[in-house]
Amino acid sequence: MRRKYTSICLVFFAVFFASRCSSQEQAATQEPQLQNRKPAVAGQFYPAEAAELKKLLGSFSTNAGISHYENVRAIISPHAGYVYSGEVAASAYSRLDPGKQFERIFLLASSHRTSFTGASIYVAGNYLTPLGEVPVDIELGNKLIMENNLIVYHPEAHIAEHSNEVQLPFIQYYIRDGYKIVPIVIGSPDEKTSVELARILEPFINDQNLFVISSDFSHYPSSSDAERLDAQSAEAILANSAEAFAGIISDRSIEKVDGLATRCCGWASVLTLLNITENMPGIEYRHIMYKNSGDSPYGDKKRVVGYHSITIVQRELPPGHDFILSNKDKEVLLGLARKTIGDYILSGKTDKLEPQQFPENTHVHCGAFVTLHKDGNLRGCIGRFSADEPLFSVVQQMAIASSTQDTRFDPVVEDELQQIDIEISVLTPMKKIGSPDEIELGKHGIYLVRGNRSGTFLPQVATETGWSKEEFLGHCARDKAGIGWDGWKNAEIYTYEALVFSEKEFKKDN
Repeated sequence: MRRKYTSICLVFFAVFFASRCSSQEQAATQEPQLQNRKPAVAGQFYPAEAAELKKLLGSFSTNAGISHYENVRAIISPHAGYVYSGEVAASAYSRLDPGKQFERIFLLASSHRTSFTGASIYVAGNYLTPLGEVPVDIELGNKLIMENNLIVYHPEAHIAEHSNEVQLPFIQYYIRDGYKIVPIVIGSPDEKTSVELARILEPFINDQNLFVISSDFSHYPSSSDAERLDAQSAEAILANSAEAFAGIISDRSIEKVDGLATRCCGWASVLTLLNITENMPGIEYRHIMYKNSGDSPYGDKKRVVGYHSITIVQRELPPGHDFILSNKDKEVLLGLARKTIGDYILSGKTDKLEPQQFPENTHVHCGAFVTLHKDGNLRGCIGRFSADEPLFSVVQQMAIASSTQDTRFDPVVEDELQQIDIEISVLTPMKKIGSPDEIELGKHGIYLVRGNRSGTFLPQVATETGWSKEEFLGHCARDKAGIGWDGWKNAEIYTYEALVFSEKEFKKDN
């Protein structure tokens, strides 16, 4: 059954209403008069003077730092006034390689001003900002309109729409000239539209193009409620699961949250991206920054809008492998985990890590779990699937978490340190499967998603317990995801592999 959504997409502290457009057929057959699209919110959402705008972008860039990623395919960036969300947006754009030349930049937003069927591409001219003219790929836009009934040119969808416009100064500041933009605005949002638009756009997600998904997150709850709800939304996105994210958006349990109008105003655009990427091998979502408008000097903690920046990268992996860790690499990571746990338990502090001290392979951005055993029994296990930090940093953080934050156990104490064996599981990207028959016990970990519930078992759980495949799935569904023993039968199932190594094996080798 198709979900129904209540998505009230609002600009910060303003509500826009407009009449419904004419039919899709009329919009598709219009002959647009070529004219550049003028800025609609310059002087409101961002400075209208070029010098002032450049200065502000420069200050955001300084605060965002420099940490470039290779093979960026897309970013999710907020679109509020710069005084509220500019630093978060800059943190996404700053991850792009400044030397990278893109052929096209696809801007994907959800309409705030008017409602219409399908999606509209601007093909009437170029875009203007205080920093100059931004070329539009009119030829490709017209081709997509001619070949797909879902896509139209509807002028009213673009003329006053702010969500794509506010991305352009960041694009002009951070990305080398030579690109053309493809500005897309989704009309009345629904799952079917996102699925079909994803099918149309999927061929364009490649090394030559960049996708910019323009969206804010929760609108108008308190700051504490926004942090909680926006963390749930981000978790579903980082899992690269369209179903998990759609379940978050349609969750009716949050209707009692005071002031909440929407969990994600651009949810249709985010869902379109997830429908493209969830079956692409090697895709990794990396969270960069979260803030809400209450964090700004101009904001009110009682009534906020949430902002995430997320980067999507294509990891180039050898067939069947994430990467290879040498025995030296493993020993370094195990030694780091051991020292971190000891230091943290004894002093509450850890060393500041210097990247040059760690082998090259441990600089790869990937997920990892740290598992503790005592006398052969589980003593703690916490990890994460993906990361926007190097492996050595993830291991340090998960070592602290597994020894002090696993709610199933009391924190590890000093007297236990010598009795604990440390195990590290480095994870490959998740892959959605069509049948449980694809699961190989002992090789594959599983991640189950149904609605806004999820749970996982590492590959070694099946080996340690001796469970059958049905028991492996059943325990994960019931004990981890909370969806009942047979819940896996109508859940999304993902598999991943883990490179597992422990202190025990190295002690044995020595």
